[in-house]
Amino acid sequence: MTILRLHASCAARGEAGVLLLGAPGAGKSSLLLRLLTRGYDLVADDRVELRDGLASAPLALRGLIEVRGWGIVQRSFRQSARPVLAVQLVAEGEKVPRLPTDTESYNRKTGLPVLWLNGTLASAPDSIDMALECLAGRACLLSRDAMPGGDN
Repeated sequence: MTILRLHASCAARGEAGVLLLGAPGAGKSSLLLRLLTRGYDLVADDRVELRDGLASAPLALRGLIEVRGWGIVQRSFRQSARPVLAVQLVAEGEKVPRLPTDTESYNRKTGLPVLWLNGTLASAPDSIDMALECLAGRACLLSRDAMPGGDN
């Protein structure tokens, strides 16, 4: 059994897990906190282990989340979740692909579809919710070729 260890956070809504990826300081824990206040479950903060398609926190970090400026907080958590989306956080001022190319659309390590996002934006949790709706088939993602104003 292969374990993929990631510097990431993970939340879950229903059966759908969301991996939050990004460089240190990109806002993974901050966005995770915002998702938790919207009813998502905590799976892992700062470190994620992917095993047989399931994400979980390493044993020593289960139920722990960093609240910057406050400290490490212990709270209820979900043992594991099956990720369906990878959110790639970009630094403030860094360009977010408007319409990602095919190579930007999937994470190479996990094979998951990628949502590129500035996690500090007020709309960040809404963008994650919409991506999950599309992946669940409750909203329709148009072909990039069909996008109005796209670079076709």
